[in-house]
Amino acid sequence: MRMSRLFGRTLRQAPADAETASHRLLLRAGCIDQLMAGAYSYMPLGRRARLKAENVVRQEMDAAGGQEVLLPAIQPVELWQRSGREEAFGPVLFHLNDQRGRGLVLGPTHEEVITRLFADHSSSYRDLPVTLYQIQTKFRDEGRPRGGLVRVREFTMKDAYSFDLDEDGLTNSYEAMFQAYRRIFARCGVPTVPVEADSGAIGGKGSQEFIFLTESGEDTVALCSDCGYAANTEKAAFVRPPAAPEDPLSVEEVATPGTTTIEQLATLLEVPTSRTAKAVFYMAGGGGDPEEPIFAVVRGDLDINEVKLSNELGGRALRAMTDAEVEHHGLVAGSASPVGLGDRMTVVADLSIPDSPNLLAGANKADFHLRNVNHGRDWQATLVADIALAEDGHACAACGTGTIRLRRGIEMGHVFRLGQIYSEAFSADVLGADGQPVVPTMGCYGIGVDRIVAAAVEANHDENGISWPASVAPYDVQLVALRLDRDPQVAEEAEALYAELAEAGLELLFDDRDESPGVKFNDADLIGLPWRLTVSARNQQQGAVELRVRATGEDELVPRGEVADRLLALRTAALEALDPDA
Repeated sequence: MRMSRLFGRTLRQAPADAETASHRLLLRAGCIDQLMAGAYSYMPLGRRARLKAENVVRQEMDAAGGQEVLLPAIQPVELWQRSGREEAFGPVLFHLNDQRGRGLVLGPTHEEVITRLFADHSSSYRDLPVTLYQIQTKFRDEGRPRGGLVRVREFTMKDAYSFDLDEDGLTNSYEAMFQAYRRIFARCGVPTVPVEADSGAIGGKGSQEFIFLTESGEDTVALCSDCGYAANTEKAAFVRPPAAPEDPLSVEEVATPGTTTIEQLATLLEVPTSRTAKAVFYMAGGGGDPEEPIFAVVRGDLDINEVKLSNELGGRALRAMTDAEVEHHGLVAGSASPVGLGDRMTVVADLSIPDSPNLLAGANKADFHLRNVNHGRDWQATLVADIALAEDGHACAACGTGTIRLRRGIEMGHVFRLGQIYSEAFSADVLGADGQPVVPTMGCYGIGVDRIVAAAVEANHDENGISWPASVAPYDVQLVALRLDRDPQVAEEAEALYAELAEAGLELLFDDRDESPGVKFNDADLIGLPWRLTVSARNQQQGAVELRVRATGEDELVPRGEVADRLLALRTAALEALDPDA
């Protein structure tokens, strides 16, 4: 491709609202263009990079036994009602109606559609195991699209679905996909960490995310300093700092004027926050039932993990109570107490509460609190569970000796053990070897292809621009010819080299523009192809071409007759270096 004909142009400055390095650089390099919040056009360079990423994904999915299909993006809403996920996805789900008034949704994922497809075309245990996948556009009405290609409303996902006869079969399919994901991200130049994760609206019996660690990420993961335990903070288990053992003391009411926060209370009464009980109130909805009040209690040195709390309540959606609801349910904000609530509402206590004697808690009376409140004596939770958020410095629950460290990251892929929730909902039975019906066990496996492009840039860039990994670079080589308009010999040599390298199987971006050397070199660094060749009058006099490696900045003069072989060898070595099993 000649840059004089390339659609799009580089930018010296990125738009002010570009938040992350990948967002800024992809815009500046002319790879993407924003249409509106959460919707991007891929320019030719960006489109080529995404296709390269898709090819890596496709190669590894095929190697792992997947079969590619393509499913409709537009889906009848009845499928989502049948699975119960229309409500679970909530406002993220795009709804529309056809001309006949039939309710439709734009697919954010395809568990319902694939299960129906499987049920229509599979009838025997001989049809299993099978893994079907697609690379397709998905739609989610994100409330806050951000980070360029990281969180958008329209995106490309590779989603795969496995069907097995039993749990042992699912374990095999899951492991095959797990290893395929490990290879995909490594080959694309994106280092990832697999972490335990919450399954969210997808559901199932357990899942893992592949996280690219970066401070620009929107996910937070907990990593153990010793044993390798890793989990999203939505899921992370930890050892709570122990409370000092004490005999229960008598409850005392104490005046706490103007005290409405745990920090204020601890300061006023000169106690650590770990000697207090923190109360948070919610309304829980979903499942077709009316909303109900939830009173959650955690020790004051901890915070509520709303995902864990929701899971303990059967996945019900949570929202904070309004001031009017707080008053309606007889609670006093800033001085609320589980003492005396009785059966008026569901009370969920964190594991830290029963193990912490003589806590300070609200008196459910403005400007007053209670000393020496003890769970089991003064009040009883409806449910005691792990509902606390892991924080930096907590002890690891897996090994007991390591320390939890929190890191930011981007979720690159997610693998789920779905079980039978969808195959049961859509009656996807097959006949077993004994002639009896068997409900297949499913797995689900998603990768954000756009995120691969973004993360490849986040992981591989410098102050001058992108440094594409060889596997996903839009082109292999940027060919720069200097003073083309002034030196016919340079022009002739550049054209000959362009044709020769293309014939050898290399992909080239030829900067044939009438621009200064500085502009051409700056654009080459910004676009960031793995290798740059410079043809100039000075190099011609030496019978050589200047070769620069973008990732290292190293230059060498390569004899003219050896250029093709040198580049092919470099490309082979670069691709092998990305292969985790090479």
